[in-house]
Amino acid sequence: MRCYEPGVICLPWYQDDVGFLGRISCNRTYARSGALNLVVPYFAPYFAYVTIAILFGGRLPQAWTYGIKLIIVPALMMWAWRRYVPLTGPKRSMTSIAVGIVAGIFGCLLWILLLKPFVNPFEGEAWIGLGFILKLGSVSLVVPIFEELLMRGFIFRVALQWDHARKDGVEDPFKEAFDDDNIMQVEPGAWSLWAVAISTLAFTLGHHVDAWLAAIIYGLLMAGLWIVRKDLLSCIVAHGVTNFTLALYVRSTGQWGLW
Repeated sequence: MRCYEPGVICLPWYQDDVGFLGRISCNRTYARSGALNLVVPYFAPYFAYVTIAILFGGRLPQAWTYGIKLIIVPALMMWAWRRYVPLTGPKRSMTSIAVGIVAGIFGCLLWILLLKPFVNPFEGEAWIGLGFILKLGSVSLVVPIFEELLMRGFIFRVALQWDHARKDGVEDPFKEAFDDDNIMQVEPGAWSLWAVAISTLAFTLGHHVDAWLAAIIYGLLMAGLWIVRKDLLSCIVAHGVTNFTLALYVRSTGQWGLW
């Protein structure tokens, strides 16, 4: 696959032959690809999702709240898509999808085991009818995309570039990472302990305190997928499968406190 459009940077490590997924991964990236210029495209879907929950949760029916999320958040992602890092990497996408499915099921088991000691699983509110369907679609199809793009696609890469600048003795590594570096230059699978720790911390802080242990372990699992599979596709698939299987589990067992 090759890109010949003016102003487009197609890095060699995602010029693969994986078909459709590979072709849509060749995102247009412009000179203004420093992290500071990408804060809004990466954070907007996340904060929109949270803000809608704060503004309308408890004030509108469940189905309405998630219906609003399913309209606004994908619209924001479509608007920002040209600025996102590629979802695929140098390895075969179908293998990453298969690995993501297995990792997602394993991640669901881990989440249940690590969350149960801190909550009463039978105290949660039951989701039924259209509300359940819309929430299932939201957490399985929408959340995994914007959250993995933010956590492993943006925060992880910026933290990695900051860490490299710090180790290289740059006078202001934070400025280097946010203003001068281009996150598109991070090679698939590249990592450091600081990048893993910072992205996992950010992921954990997005959850309730009761779920922090589960979120830490799950964040490490997603970082491991990025390192091993060298793409975000495996992370997104795993995240979606985890949320989907968790929803089916709580619905079949009545343990809504886990959802």
